[in-house]
Amino acid sequence: MATGLDAQGAARVLVVEDEAHIADGLRFNLEQEGYVVEVVSDGRAAVERISDGEAPRLDLVILDLMLPELSGFEVARRTRASGNYVTILMLTAKDDGADVVRGLEEGADDYLTKPFRLEELLARVRGLLRRRRWDGALDRQNPSAEVQVGESVIHFDRFAIETPDDTVTLTTREAGLLRALVDREGETVTRGELLEQVWGLRPDTKTRVIDSFVVRLRKYLERDPSEPEHIVSVRGRGYRFDR
Repeated sequence: MATGLDAQGAARVLVVEDEAHIADGLRFNLEQEGYVVEVVSDGRAAVERISDGEAPRLDLVILDLMLPELSGFEVARRTRASGNYVTILMLTAKDDGADVVRGLEEGADDYLTKPFRLEELLARVRGLLRRRRWDGALDRQNPSAEVQVGESVIHFDRFAIETPDDTVTLTTREAGLLRALVDREGETVTRGELLEQVWGLRPDTKTRVIDSFVVRLRKYLERDPSEPEHIVSVRGRGYRFDR
């Protein structure tokens, strides 16, 4: 697969938006920020571009929720189901908490409600693109950047888990959830604490997003995900990490 960076090292952003005036405005302003920008106008085209192994790798997808062909929810779901963990910023309906929660559950890394201020969107884009680099830089100075778990090794500095059979790339949220649990090894971390720390949501938000992510992490780390030894459920409270 080709790299996502051009000759000057610019990040490559895919804008998935069916309203032409919004898409054109995003392209113009993102290019002014120095990004390489591609635009598609429907969900099916988005899935095809994201899954195209011959095209340059994408660093970020700005994904509208309401799209022709396939919704933003379905694009995110298919992207994650295929094992692709490109960073996704989802654009949701104004103040629709249900859309926000579902978007995160389907695999979005962050969200922005419409209508949005351009300055805020650009700040979110910069933050998402920098977060992985910053977190990795911090972890390279951290003696616990590599954590042995059974036969696998978590590499927080490069957002990966090395298993006996493969190396799995982690999303920003997967790495954040795993970090939150590992940093409090042996303690119960409540669902509310995880929602606040990892997703920036209110601790009383009703969502199954944590459970969905835990299922994925168990597939990476557990010998038998149905009988977890390392990421353990604490009934009615949250989760505990044990080596």
